[in-house]
Amino acid sequence: MEPCSYTISQAHDLLKKRKLSAEELLRSCIKRVENVDQSLNCVVHRNFDSALTEAKKLDTSGNFDSPLSGIPYLAKDVFCEKGVPTTACSNILRDKDYLPPFDSTTTKRLKTAGAISFGKVNTDEFTCGGSTESSCFGVTKCPWNLERVSGGSSGGSAAAVSADECLFALGTDTGGSIRQPAGYCGCTGIKVTYGRTSRFGVMSYASSLDTIGTLAKTVEDAALILQTMAGKDPLDGTTSSVPVPDYFSSLHTSIKGLKIGLPKEYFIEGADPEVIASVRAAAKIFESLGATVTDISLPHTTYGVATYYVIAPCELSSNMARYDGVRYGHTVPHPENLLDYYERVRSEGFGAEVKRRIMIGTYALSAGYFDQYYRKAQKVRTLVKKDFEDALQKVDVILTPTAPTPAFKIGAHTDNPVQAYLEDAFTIPASLAGLPGLALPCGFSSGNLPIGIQLIGPQFREDLLFGVGHAFQQETDWHSRKPKL
Repeated sequence: MEPCSYTISQAHDLLKKRKLSAEELLRSCIKRVENVDQSLNCVVHRNFDSALTEAKKLDTSGNFDSPLSGIPYLAKDVFCEKGVPTTACSNILRDKDYLPPFDSTTTKRLKTAGAISFGKVNTDEFTCGGSTESSCFGVTKCPWNLERVSGGSSGGSAAAVSADECLFALGTDTGGSIRQPAGYCGCTGIKVTYGRTSRFGVMSYASSLDTIGTLAKTVEDAALILQTMAGKDPLDGTTSSVPVPDYFSSLHTSIKGLKIGLPKEYFIEGADPEVIASVRAAAKIFESLGATVTDISLPHTTYGVATYYVIAPCELSSNMARYDGVRYGHTVPHPENLLDYYERVRSEGFGAEVKRRIMIGTYALSAGYFDQYYRKAQKVRTLVKKDFEDALQKVDVILTPTAPTPAFKIGAHTDNPVQAYLEDAFTIPASLAGLPGLALPCGFSSGNLPIGIQLIGPQFREDLLFGVGHAFQQETDWHSRKPKL
């Protein structure tokens, strides 16, 4: 067993006992990247040398008290790290390799805990997409089938974890960008309550929806990572002062007597029968552990995708205004005037999907259409949130599929972006409501593609989701299966 395939808990135990060095662990991950990433296209920037320097310093100090000390990880290419190229996989920043002069709060906290960042991984351009196909670096392939997408927008993070290129990876989730790729690649992903983690230093897509989370090999590992990441940040006014509980302790609570709801709107015609069968089989496992499973309704689910694709593009159109080519990023020679300069910079720098969403958002925010689209979408968002509030009065946790189908073929939705948007139909509602969601593998299709479940809980109850998810992984081995690369 190569060190790169260890879980965080396994590696930490060996590091603390001095049976493994941080340098050996990191070199194992680097070797794995060099061996398999040519096929997968996960890692878009490599900072191996500086990471090795950090690993050697840790080995010299011998301080491995933190569970994350010496643990190598990869960051989605929207997390700013001082002096490390960060491009959001967009030509508007890649053209001159934007080097942030500061660290994001998340990477700073991880560094303080001793975790070692050694590269950036692929994402849809500015996280706009569900397959990494909009990345200027090209698509990341699913480790289980190289003809399939890894999901998105955190597809590079999910594929890297699944392929053992790292022990964990950072991701962001706006409408499903951690949970959907976790489902496609067969790993564990946590989308936190809005405000649980800091967004400072992470390039924005939709500011009222963006959350910072992680992809890991197990629920236990995800809990250890979030323990370091979560909490109030004075640099981000949207972070909450709600105390961060002991996530590790919550792993070992019994789920006997827990009420789990199955929303009928998520078990619909059009969803893959194998996905539905696997999720219902997972419900049976929860019942065998003493939980009660009951049917519930989230009636406004059907409006989730339409609502999201008004609100998110509106916020994107505002956030993308900062990329004008004046202070940093892509530039163009010999403009006729300032307007010509802006037009050429943004036309050349942004890809088709980002342009599409900017145009949708700008249109919906324009005079005469603001009330018709954006304000109405916000009202529907309130109804979606109310659905969850009502349901979570009756049950403790909600259980759904992460996506209607397993990973789709590369290029399958190129000519039909609306069909691609529908792949997020099961993850978007929880994002609109600002609720935490935990994705974990629950089976495989007949084509040997991972199938995932999603657990949704009340605000700031990530501890509850970790406890339920860990109990499931103690009874199953789906999370321990590895793709053959």
